[in-house]
Amino acid sequence: MAKIRIKWVKSGIGYPGDQRRTLKALGFHKLNEVIEKEDTPVIRGMIFKISHMISVEESEHGSK
Repeated sequence: MAKIRIKWVKSGIGYPGDQRRTLKALGFHKLNEVIEKEDTPVIRGMIFKISHMISVEESEHGSK
């Protein structure tokens, strides 16, 4: 399955609590952190919810 690289680029300060909890649920701890997740509908929904705070890059192969 394809992987997605997600980078947290904007602080969650001033946004609703559910959006900050979505950042944590994705696994983010610090601003400018990059994580890799499987491309699933659940992850896509989370990305859509906080798309104004992250940048997304799709990778063709699942390298770490």
